Amino acid sequence: MYKNVFKRLIDFIVALVGLLVLSPILLVIIILLYCVNDRKPFFFQSRPGKGGKIFKIIKFKTMNDKCDPHGNLLPDVDRLTFVGTFVRKTSLDEIPQLINVLKGDMSLIGPRPLLIQYLPLYNYEQSRRHEVRPGITGWAQVNGRNAISWRKKLELDVWYVDNISFLTDLKVFFTTFKKVFIREGISAEGHATIEPFNGNN
Repeated sequence: MYKNVFKRLIDFIVALVGLLVLSPILLVIIILLYCVNDRKPFFFQSRPGKGGKIFKIIKFKTMNDKCDPHGNLLPDVDRLTFVGTFVRKTSLDEIPQLINVLKGDMSLIGPRPLLIQYLPLYNYEQSRRHEVRPGITGWAQVNGRNAISWRKKLELDVWYVDNISFLTDLKVFFTTFKKVFIREGISAEGHATIEPFNGNN
């Protein structure tokens, strides 16, 4: 009952209240990112959701679009702005995804929506992460986030799919605030975020 009915209802109510309460903070961040990112405060990207259905995720844009002399984007760590670094470290870049939650593309808690190009790289068990709506935060995020291997992260995603409950979601919700406060697992060693998934790591 919780998984099929109440989870979606709770998602909608919390997302709506969250957007209203956080609107002053969101406005300040939008203005700052508008100034440092060439008038582009938001980042939109296609991601696979429940059942592999593609949707547009919305986040705050934490990196600029600077390129090398050959027109290639510079590495992530070189494109992170001062404002973007703060927004990412405090996980404020995830707040616009509350809009995705309202629309039904995402849930508050669930496996993080990853890149489309990873879809053919998953084995059968790993692909089961798409049996539920992706989340703003999830079981893998409170158990290592970007500091653990892809293999472990995907195992945790599938564990969540098989063990969804109100208590599990409640634990993830409150643990997320703790992780954000102590800034744990934000980046993989040597990377601004985490190295790309290649099907073997």
